[in-house]
Amino acid sequence: MTTFAELGLAPNILRALDDMGYATPTPIQEQVIPLALQGGDILGAAQTGTGKTAAFALPLLQRLLPFANTGTSPAKHPIRALILTPTRELAIQVEESVKAYCKHIPLRSLVVYGGVSINTQIPILKTGVEILVATPGRLLDHVQNKTLMLNQVNTLVLDEADRMLDMGFMPDLKRIVALLPAQRVNMMFSATFPEEIRKLADSILNNPTFIEVARNATAVTVTQVMHPVHHERKRQLLAHLIKTRDLKQVLVFTGTKLGCNRLANELNKIGLHADAIHGDKTQQERIKALDAFKAGTLRVLVATDVAARGIDIEALPFVVNYDLPHNAEDYVHRIGRTGRAGASGEAISLVSESETRYLKDIEKLIGTPLEATIVPGFEPGAADVPAYQSRPPRPERPAERTGERAAERPVVERPVVELLPERSAPRSQAVASRDALFDAPYVPSAVTGSASAAPAVNRQPSKKPVAALFRSPVKSEPTGQ
Repeated sequence: MTTFAELGLAPNILRALDDMGYATPTPIQEQVIPLALQGGDILGAAQTGTGKTAAFALPLLQRLLPFANTGTSPAKHPIRALILTPTRELAIQVEESVKAYCKHIPLRSLVVYGGVSINTQIPILKTGVEILVATPGRLLDHVQNKTLMLNQVNTLVLDEADRMLDMGFMPDLKRIVALLPAQRVNMMFSATFPEEIRKLADSILNNPTFIEVARNATAVTVTQVMHPVHHERKRQLLAHLIKTRDLKQVLVFTGTKLGCNRLANELNKIGLHADAIHGDKTQQERIKALDAFKAGTLRVLVATDVAARGIDIEALPFVVNYDLPHNAEDYVHRIGRTGRAGASGEAISLVSESETRYLKDIEKLIGTPLEATIVPGFEPGAADVPAYQSRPPRPERPAERTGERAAERPVVERPVVELLPERSAPRSQAVASRDALFDAPYVPSAVTGSASAAPAVNRQPSKKPVAALFRSPVKSEPTGQ
């Protein structure tokens, strides 16, 4: 079995790995680290949970060792490595890992992202940092404000490039790459490789080495189970599983932001402490919810796919697919949050009748069918009665009883008000003429010009007073010169 020392890493980096309890590299680390140490461009196909952060961060740190120093001048600490991520959570996670890896190396790192005041990041940038982890939008904010320089970057890393394209960062990426030196090392990692990713790789990478490690495989440490259920009973089934099995630290994935909020609110109403994170939440709200979930004080964290990027919780026990993802590869990303670093985990999927096609795509991708387990009382097709139908309908009254009650009620005679004249009365007498022209009979157009075609209408001329001012022109008189 290969060790980190055999990969050629420096002693100071190995000390940090020992402090973190890292013994042996993962498959992607074993392949990427030696190539990255040589300085070649790398295109990696890897999903979350495979250890790709260490795969690019460890060789990056080793290549920066000659520049490590304890000087206080900002000029001695220019940005030499740039790591771009699609989300704030992933950026925070990557920078935390970088700090841990360079524990015994005098290299500075910083993470910048949107959603917080840029003024809190500027003072740290002014002191100088060698490794900058950033989201594309906030990085360009700093570039526009001239609070950082990228002219000495020698390593560029694009993490989860496919997600960055999904979020519309392609124009930002092109602007950022144009600001970097032409001579640099590039590493790009992506879980999927659509045509857009290949075009981006061709425009950024220089003759890269392609590395793929079980891109669409699920970890053997993750137990996968599928519960068929009617879509209207998913919430009740989720609550039932959490309560009866006493589940703690449950990460639940939903398909929409609205559904994310609704599910978290409904779980709180029944006594299950839950919170939601998604793109519409502020950065402070997301960090607060994530910290509480990591600490174990929050029982259920409901998240969308984008917001959950970068959630790295040690020994996360449970992941629930409340809504199956429409993209089968997102299923692999989701359940990769559990069963990390050799720990065991469980992935639970609640599947309704309308999600059968997504289930087939997932099973085709991972190459194995998901075990279906029906929970008693939650059989498919047995939907709860809606709230407005929760009371049983009132029984119909027997005909004879209805007749008795009708006979008991006193008859109240009400005066009849004639709203229309009697039918025998002529219409001309019943309704007064409103306008002679309006009530005139129809006359064909051929005779409309006849004076006898319609009765004369006597209309009163307007009696409004009219005022007029007449002014005669003024002739100029000759001067007496």
